[in-house]
This record gives sequence, structure tokens and C-alpha cells, in this order.
Amino acid sequence: MQFSSLLVLLAAVNLAYTRRSSLLQRHGTLPLVNHGMFPSTQTGHYSGNGPRAPVERRQAPESSGCDANSQLSVTAPKSNIFAGLTTDETIAITAFLHDQKSLNLTAASNATRQIITVELLQPNKSDALSYLDSGSQAPVRHARALIRFGATLEPYLQEYLVGPLPVAAGKTTVAPLDSIFNKGRGYQRLYNVDTEALTAFSYGYTSTNISDISQQLLNGTATGDASGTFALAGTTPLIFEGDRVLQWNQLYALHTGACEDEDILPSGLMFKTDITGRDPSKWSVVALQYNGIFYESEADLRKAINSSGFVKPGPNVDGTWACTDYNNVSFPHDELNPPVSVAPDGARFTVDVEEKYIEWMDFTFYLSSSKYLGTQLHNIRYKGERIIYELGIQEAMAHYASASDPFQASNAYLDSEYGFGQTGWQLVSGFDCPVYATYLNTSYYTGETTHVHPSSICLFEYDTGYPIQRHTAGSYVSVTKNIAFTVRSISTVGNYDYMFDYEFFLDGSIHVTVRASGYIESSFWATGTQSNDGFHIHDNLAGSMHDHVLNYKVDLDVAGTANSVAKTELVPITKVYPWSNGREINTMTIDRTYLASEDEGKLSWDANNNVMYSVLNKDAVNPYGEYRSYKIMPATGNRNHLTIQNSTTLGKSANWATHHLYAVQRKDTEPSSAYPYNGRDPNNPVVDFAKFFDGDSLDQEDIVIYFNLGMHHIPDQSDLPNTVFT
Repeated sequence: MQFSSLLVLLAAVNLAYTRRSSLLQRHGTLPLVNHGMFPSTQTGHYSGNGPRAPVERRQAPESSGCDANSQLSVTAPKSNIFAGLTTDETIAITAFLHDQKSLNLTAASNATRQIITVELLQPNKSDALSYLDSGSQAPVRHARALIRFGATLEPYLQEYLVGPLPVAAGKTTVAPLDSIFNKGRGYQRLYNVDTEALTAFSYGYTSTNISDISQQLLNGTATGDASGTFALAGTTPLIFEGDRVLQWNQLYALHTGACEDEDILPSGLMFKTDITGRDPSKWSVVALQYNGIFYESEADLRKAINSSGFVKPGPNVDGTWACTDYNNVSFPHDELNPPVSVAPDGARFTVDVEEKYIEWMDFTFYLSSSKYLGTQLHNIRYKGERIIYELGIQEAMAHYASASDPFQASNAYLDSEYGFGQTGWQLVSGFDCPVYATYLNTSYYTGETTHVHPSSICLFEYDTGYPIQRHTAGSYVSVTKNIAFTVRSISTVGNYDYMFDYEFFLDGSIHVTVRASGYIESSFWATGTQSNDGFHIHDNLAGSMHDHVLNYKVDLDVAGTANSVAKTELVPITKVYPWSNGREINTMTIDRTYLASEDEGKLSWDANNNVMYSVLNKDAVNPYGEYRSYKIMPATGNRNHLTIQNSTTLGKSANWATHHLYAVQRKDTEPSSAYPYNGRDPNNPVVDFAKFFDGDSLDQEDIVIYFNLGMHHIPDQSDLPNTVFT
């Protein structure tokens, strides 16, 4: 899948993708899965007599002989003030926080009062620009620390501000960080911190109360240990009905072969739990469903099973159809090596690895990476002039729907909680990136440990395969190669692998593209399932319809920070012109208007693509009197926003997904459209994007554009075993 947008000079944005729940083996037990994250540590039950067959790797072709490591270096003109904290800083901050008696922190292994993560608090823009443009001192660094308080009847997360840095006695302080969250405080209530108790309760129910039912219907059980043949997955987010907290759980068959394909092995047997409060003795199972039929009690299901005409379609069974391993079926001439890209003279861009600073042709910029948001770009300059202060993803959603499957109807994932940086692993040379690419490491701090992911960002030029310019004249042909420069990372969030690309072109345009592959999150094809619920794609398997929406922030600075937003529309008209001899001419005209305030800032692309938006500076004109501007437009791939209106599942936590793009006045108190833990209490989010729109002026102000990429996905057989990048 591909979703994309284009930032173009006068100006252009580009994207494609997929996801799901998680299961790790701890102390011999399987916790409930959320978001398709079935564990590689759980091997399932291989039916053969020998060891499990490994997934084969088809080797990339050998290098052409060019020096793939001949990377040109450069010294960044300024220190990267956007880069994350150093290991020494995080160690000092952690020790400082543990010394604060008011926090009464416990070790990372003890979840009662635990530091979840420590990250750099990005500097205020005014301070950053003074440093970048005027030679002022670098902004004083501060950290934000996220702490979980679990030893209370109402567990919660709280953000803290720590600084100034470096940590120094008598200077560094810690206080709640509330100013950047429009909830009024950096606080989020938690309703499911008792994961071990919930795991024990859920698997206790399936291994004791309904083990006979699952054996009869599925020929297996979910026990939570090596004796089981099924695992449990729970819906995300939790379901809030009045003062009750509930969750649907479904049995998924464990994989039996080399591929971890539980996401496409739903059983259709599910149960709804009431997990209100922290006392497991008061938790209960309040409903069940099997084969698309809802049962108000376990007794009702047992009665139905024993009745005549009861249908038992059986489980989805693992097999080669579900595995991505090479199946020995070849295309003609597939034994020959495919074409490969080469860089005959090595890299044509320069990198300061320490500062993560890059120069390519007329572009320069800095990179940063964080646990939650992954790779972000800063201070992007073109021909020496800053055009973008900040560019990067803010959130990604996969919102499911179903009439016949309450499990899928309750799932809506906000992926930043799982961490685009945390799930950004080492890239595979020759497959994920060309063999000649340059690689950068990323790191993040969580669980009081710095985690380094080697070679998790790649940088490379490539020939797009079509010229950027061409014209045949009477006596010559003029044609120019279209060479682009790419910054790429890949994050595996549950069942989906997102490929994030930032592409720079010689004409000054920037393409933002996301692609997605991986296993779909499927649903059980129940007997009598209606076609408006999805396609029947395998024996007892349905493709579960869902929307993907990925939200990006771009802080454009066109000839300075004082900018406006123009709407340029092609409008059909019928008009008599002085030259038309009194005849009416059916034609079109250009209608130019400007957004006056944030009240007009929620925007959507026209169905015919005849509306264009640009960020411009009314105080800067070109030699012909036109305002200097950057145009924002959809490029190849899909463009969409969330189909569902006023989502019951996500409440107020995803108000950034209602339109294609948004224009707001930039504020240091509104650094992001979302918050990684909004989904923990969807109706009371830490950041509610709807509150950004409070009527502020958009006339010659510092403007931020938030734009959405994504697709409406109704999986079909082409999504098996994996959705493919396009």
C-alpha cells in the first residue's frame, strides 16, 4: 500500500501502508495480545519430527565492486539542538529523579512508580532560530520524563520537566510538565495496568471454564503456556460503557510452521470481559460470540452447541498459504539476477554522523529520532534559505469496523504508543535500501536503559526511472535525469511494517511517502456473513475493513516565519468576453482567496483536484510581483481521512483525522496534534486536536500545516499472505 503527499516550490507532499495486538512469553505464560504483536518467542506446535524449518533468505546480489562505504563527510555548521539526549544525560537524569523523595520512584523492574521514558524536550522555536540564524547561544536543554504511578486505585501517567541540563546540584529541578498539553496537565489515567492479573484471569477462563467448548469447536485450547494451541488477543482501546471498563478477547491459533502468522488465524470464538477496577475477583465474563452469533452467557452458548442445526465451521488452519517463505514457485527466468542500482563514484552527499546533518545538492537539514515519533527532519534549507523548520509524523491510525465481529468493531490503533522509533529495526541492505546506501543508528531511552538500533535509517540517491525534464525540438532532444535523495526508515508496529520516505528532488520539491506491508488483521468469516462486512479471502477468513490515516506536521517558513495560506481554485464559468462576439463561452477561471483564521483551517482536497493550497509570504514577492510560496498537494498513492464520523471507539483522541489537512497558527504550547497515550482514555485525551482551532489569525503569522496520508483498506486475496508495498 502507498500513501503520498508533495511539497513543491512555488511549491509540493507523498504515502502507502498496514498493522495490530501483542504477545510475549514471560515466565512460561502468554500475556494478552494487543495490536497483532504475537511473539516470536512463542513457537506454536510444529507437527514434523525434525526441527522447525527456518525461513529462507534469498540473497541480494553481490556489490558491483563500487565502494559502498565511500561516504563523504562534512562538519555541521551548528550543533544539532534537535537531537536526542546523550546516554550520559539520561543516566544523570534517571539518578536525579530517583533522588527526588517526592516521586518515591522504584526500579524499572517494579511497575509501581516507574520511569517509562526520558527524552529531550524540543526547544522553543524562537530560541532555536536565534541560535540557528543569529549566532546566539544554543538553547538551554531540558528533558521530559514520563513516569507511571501504579500503586494507587487510579493508576496514571504524568509528564515531568527536568532541567536545565546538564544535571547540576542546586540548579536542576523537576516539576510537572503541563504547558504543552491542552488537557491542562500532562496526565493520563490508566485502566489496564494489571496486565499479569488480566492475563491470569483471561487464560484462567479459557483453560478452565470453556476449555471443553474450545476443544469441541476448535480442537484446541488457550492455556497461556506451552500446552496450549491458541493464544488470546484483546481489543484496543478498552471499551468504556458508562462507568464500566470492558474488553473483547478472541482465540487465535498459534502458528505451526516457520512463519509467525497468528494475525490471519482468528477462531471466531470470543468473549467480552468486564475488568472495571483493580480487584480481579470482581472481574467477569459478560458475553460470548462464536461464528458471528452473539450469546449473552456461557450457558446460552452451551445450549446452542447442543441444539440441532448448530454450525461448527472449525478454525483457520495454518499452512503454506499463510507463510511468506519462498514456495519454490518461480517466474520465467527468475533464476537470473534482477537489475540493481549502483553508485559508480560513491555517495554524492555529505553527512556529519555525530550531528546527523546532511547536505545534498541544494538541500541541507538535520535529523532526530525519538522512541515514539521515530525519524523527524529539522531546519530544512534550500539554496541556503530555510523552507521548513520541522517535518515529521505525529500519529498513525488503523480504525477497524464490522457489523458481525465485535472484536474487530472495537479495534482502533494509535500507533505512536508502540513507538515508531522503538520499532524501527536494522534495515536489510539490498532489499530495504540499495547496497550502496549510507546507514545511521538511532537510539531511545526506556526502562532506564538506552537502546541502540544500528543501521535503522538509510540515506541514498536513486534514479527515479523517468526524466525530470524532456523536450524534443526540431534539431535536438533535451532530457535531464531525475535523481532523488531519500531518507528512509521502517517501523514494524505489530502486524504492519511502515516504510517512511522523505524524498528530495532537484526542482526543490519534497515528497513524503509511506508504504505498508505485513499481515492484515483479519476477522473470522462467519456463516452467513454479509458482503458489506468484507471479502471472503480464505477458508474461514475475512478481510476486515479499516481506514489507515497517518498525520504529519510541516512547519513551513517561506522567506521568514510570517506567512499566510492561499486557496487557489479552478472554477467553471460561463461568460461573454469582449472578443467572443456576444457568444457565451463555457470555460474556467482562477479564484484566489486567503484563509483569515483557524476557523477556516480544516481543509479537504476537492474530488477533482482543482483546489490547491499554498503557504506564502505577502511581504516577499518575486521579480514578477507574485508572492513567494510553497504549494502543498497530494502526489501518487492514496489520500483520505477517517470515514467514520465521531468515532465511538476513539472519542476525542483522533480529531486530527477528520479532514485531509489543517492550517493552524504555530504555538510552542501546541507542539503536536496527538499524544502517544491518548488511546488509554479516548474521551479524555491529553492532546485534543480540536482545541487547536480557537480562531487565531492565519494572516502573516507563523503557520503550521498538518496533513493526512492513508488509505481505505478492504483486504482481499491479494493481501495474503502479506499486504505488499506498491
